[in-house]
Amino acid sequence: MKTVLCYGDSNTWGSDPETGERFASHVRWPGVLARELGDGFRVIEEGLPGRTTVRDDPIEGAHKNGRTYLRACLESHKPLDLVTVMLGTNDLKARFAASASDIAQGAASLAEMVLMSGCGPEGGAPVVLLIAPPPVGRLTDLAEMFEGSEEKSERFAVHYGRFAEQNGCGFLDAGAVIASSDVDGIHLEEDEHRKLGEAVAARVERVVG
Repeated sequence: MKTVLCYGDSNTWGSDPETGERFASHVRWPGVLARELGDGFRVIEEGLPGRTTVRDDPIEGAHKNGRTYLRACLESHKPLDLVTVMLGTNDLKARFAASASDIAQGAASLAEMVLMSGCGPEGGAPVVLLIAPPPVGRLTDLAEMFEGSEEKSERFAVHYGRFAEQNGCGFLDAGAVIASSDVDGIHLEEDEHRKLGEAVAARVERVVG
């Protein structure tokens, strides 16, 4: 039995852009991933709405910082064969004033933490799949909160890919597979969860299958 940990934000948690509620487990992309991988794998969902890469949120709370919880998360679930990291969308909020490169570097630093954790099989390093979040779509109610995010998010794939290569991580450009919903510009609709889950499954099977 191999174990995959999916570390992310509301798009890993499964926020429905229409209702704000959580999609059912079989709809969420980690659930799709589990179904695609089959009985030889266990998939652990660790998505938190509002989670950033490495930033304390002055409004939503310091617990939204992805770095703060990651080590405890890894040690709680070890041994881990593979960890996916898809974070960065919340770092686009105007209050953080972070560049696309800085956001990608924050995500890459989490990948480094995983690689150095010793939480893989026999105390080794888990494989890391760094996923660049899809570009922001048409912003509606969240337009002011995410002001200026569209152009930055379009540069995610280049920066995430560069840092993934530098750190010896696997890389997936989610924007090449899925698109953010035009309902709010941030979250994923049901069919996009399916596409992402299938794309991640193909990568996982290639690496640790």
